[in-house]
Amino acid sequence: MNSEILAGLEYFERDKGIKREVLLEAINNAVLTAARKAVGPAKDLRVDLDPKTGEMKAFAKLTVVEKVQDKHGEIRFELAKKFKADVQLGEELEVPVTPKDFGRIAAQTAKQAMMQRIRQAEKEMIYDEFKDRAGEIVSGTVRRFERSDVIVDLGKFEALMPNKERVQTEDYNIGDRVRAYVVAVENGARGPEIILSRSHPNFVRRLFEMEVSEIADRTVEIKAIAREAGFRTKIAVHSANDKVDPVGACVGMRGARVKNIVRELNNEKVDIIRWSADTKEFVLEALKPAKVKNVILDPVKKSVLIKCDEDQLSLAIGKRGQNARLTSRITGWDINIEKDETATEVFHGRVQQAAKALADALQIDEPTATSLVKGGLASLDVIVEVEPQDVADAIGVELDRATEIHAAAKLAHGALATAQ
Repeated sequence: MNSEILAGLEYFERDKGIKREVLLEAINNAVLTAARKAVGPAKDLRVDLDPKTGEMKAFAKLTVVEKVQDKHGEIRFELAKKFKADVQLGEELEVPVTPKDFGRIAAQTAKQAMMQRIRQAEKEMIYDEFKDRAGEIVSGTVRRFERSDVIVDLGKFEALMPNKERVQTEDYNIGDRVRAYVVAVENGARGPEIILSRSHPNFVRRLFEMEVSEIADRTVEIKAIAREAGFRTKIAVHSANDKVDPVGACVGMRGARVKNIVRELNNEKVDIIRWSADTKEFVLEALKPAKVKNVILDPVKKSVLIKCDEDQLSLAIGKRGQNARLTSRITGWDINIEKDETATEVFHGRVQQAAKALADALQIDEPTATSLVKGGLASLDVIVEVEPQDVADAIGVELDRATEIHAAAKLAHGALATAQ
């Protein structure tokens, strides 16, 4: 073992936290194996390592004999006396059996053994340190990319953020600082692996727990989260304390708390809604800011039919159906949204009613009467107050025809006034 390996022992003990004794044990076992190959089947072979100087010596127990017949197990009496003056025939004597050029072989073997044991120790340390940290948020630096996966340096260890756990609207560059959620610590065939995510809904949950003290101390509870990473998140909150506003607590003074979270999520939209045990009320909260006209629940199918005015329809559905999908996920009910036709039906009914009254009074066909109503000439009182040209412009007919209708209106209006 040379000075390079000694320096390596000190470095890995100091910077990697791997105990010197662990590495020495691995080196000793590896060098002993190398010594067995070099020395042969010697009895009780051992290697003595000096951790300070790096010197290595091999020793074996040999039987003292007059004439050597087994060079791996016996030593000649005259030679044995050099190691022990009062040695006796038949005695077992431990003598140095270090092969020629063993230092170079041992050093190479020791280096390989040390590196292998370091890799194994690092894997053990990863698992020991992170096995109980699944569900936490960690910080690291983007180290490199493997295809579409991101390798994140966490300091002593590296973690993997698979492509499916990335936020597709985010770009990562080598050297960027990132925070991510520890999804799992897997002890697979290649050793322990830390799996990170920035797209997991629980990443948002943990951010709220870190930012909002009322959530951390359980005054406010997160009941449900639905997320489309990079675009929009809905989070439902509730407090058993009537004096606490759960939504206000999450938003913070002038929106400070939620702004910090949105900044971490790279401006992903976050809707904080008030949870309710009443499904109808909860759905209405989840669909905000859209204004809903009617909610019809089907408990058997666990579906909700939402009706809203035409100008609120796109708001309720959301961009590419996002608002409806997230509402469905956070409530656990199927959401169907359609335009409320009630107001339209009432309007059409009134138009038809007014048109029929004009058709009867003026002795004209209903399509012409409908045109009059839609043109703003919905009663005899209005028609007699305008000029024939106004009638022609309103319903798109010749002036002669408009004059006839105008005259008929005057006649009918006069008759009606006389009757009253």
